[in-house]
Amino acid sequence: HVQLVESGGGLVQPGGSLRLSCAASGSIFRINYMGWYRQAPGTERELVARISSAGSTNYADAVKGRFNISRDNANNTAYQQMNSLKPEDTAVYYCKADIWSTLYSGWHDYWGQGTQVTVSS
Repeated sequence: HVQLVESGGGLVQPGGSLRLSCAASGSIFRINYMGWYRQAPGTERELVARISSAGSTNYADAVKGRFNISRDNANNTAYQQMNSLKPEDTAVYYCKADIWSTLYSGWHDYWGQGTQVTVSS
């Protein structure tokens, strides 16, 4: 059993900042990529940023220069610092991790429950 728990969402004014956290726990052998996706009403879920176990990162063009993803491998936790937030960043943000569980062979994707981020004045 593997669980991802997100925290840190909320309401913020345009130009403000938020920090999201995603903690993975359970029967984990190894974690490859950890990342954040978002989904606004009426749109498809999209990649925001992801980070490998070695620290290499990828960002969506819309957030480059404003968001920063990092991770603490010892604690199986990923963070996303979001600065200069815009109303168009409003969405439910989901954490995803590629995990090799101690219960099953092979890599599997696990998702968190999602956390709402609302950017509004």
